[in-house]
Amino acid sequence: MRFQAAVLRAYDAPFTMEEVVLQTEPAVGEILVEIAGTGMCRTDLAVRHSAGRSPLPAVLGHEGAGVVVGTGDGSGTGIGVGDHVVLSFDSCGACPTCRGAAPAYCDSFASLNLFAGRRKEPPRLTDTSGGALAPRWFGQSSFAAYALVRARNAVRVDPALPIELLGPLGCGALTGAGAVLNTFRAGPGDPLVVLGAGAVGLTAVMAATAAGAPAVAVDRHPERLAAAELFGAIPLPATAPDLPGRIRRLTDGGARYALDTTASPPLVNQALHALRPTGTLGLVARLPGPLTLEPGTLDRGRSVRHICEGDAVPALLIPRLIGLWRAGRFPFDQLIRTYPLSDINEAERDCDAGRAVKPVLLPDRASR
Repeated sequence: MRFQAAVLRAYDAPFTMEEVVLQTEPAVGEILVEIAGTGMCRTDLAVRHSAGRSPLPAVLGHEGAGVVVGTGDGSGTGIGVGDHVVLSFDSCGACPTCRGAAPAYCDSFASLNLFAGRRKEPPRLTDTSGGALAPRWFGQSSFAAYALVRARNAVRVDPALPIELLGPLGCGALTGAGAVLNTFRAGPGDPLVVLGAGAVGLTAVMAATAAGAPAVAVDRHPERLAAAELFGAIPLPATAPDLPGRIRRLTDGGARYALDTTASPPLVNQALHALRPTGTLGLVARLPGPLTLEPGTLDRGRSVRHICEGDAVPALLIPRLIGLWRAGRFPFDQLIRTYPLSDINEAERDCDAGRAVKPVLLPDRASR
């Protein structure tokens, strides 16, 4: 099967639109999805800075959504041809953490979702000359017209919804909202500070507002702070003097929860100083180096933990977020700017420059 995909061939090169070849049919438990739209996530772009750990050439993309056009025989997944699905991360379903309803911490997460763990797999995607393309980024590789995925990481949704816009629910929105709703279980009277008002941070703000939790958003870009205020947060510039003190005053003595999306050690330390006793800081961004904590940051029962994929079971959280969206309480679609898949390099530039909060790439139907 041949179709168009955006291929990254070198860490410092632009994406190129190429015809690629899918070398296999769906196996048992797998589905073939015609992609209607796929979000661009910072994790996709981080491959450029992976110091060679992610093999190239590759097809990236892990916020796909679309329509099922093929299934493996005897899959028994409950997903059939014609179903509309949102794609999320992959997990094995059999390890202790998966069985404990924590698939984001699957024992095989790296081997199922990251290219480096799949070097020994036979090529599923190739270019037209037969050259192998790294397979199934986060179980998807959805910067393409089609994606072959395991049915386990697909969530069926109402076909009346605009499927081309739903892909970000599979990762970025899942992470931000899941941290608030699943990890923190924030509610009325639980002040929250969100560091970084990008896609993950703003969906965390939306979830806090939907849950009745007062939120403060910290960012260095005025336009991002304006968006956070629109979605219900108190805006606070990252350059404000005595940032912890300002947060404590705005949250009546300190935030109960803090969510860092910036991976900035100074901001992490300031967030810890802004927590009330027994408060929790969640980290969702990968830190570029060692994190040195200042004296006193972990006093009085304060804690730090890493949060992966919003501690979500996608089949449970994605429908919940769609329900909130339909009720007007989770307007994630207001963050989206759409681009043709062929304009992926423009989308990346706009994302890097802050001109687009959440790019969503739309494959050209005429080119399939």
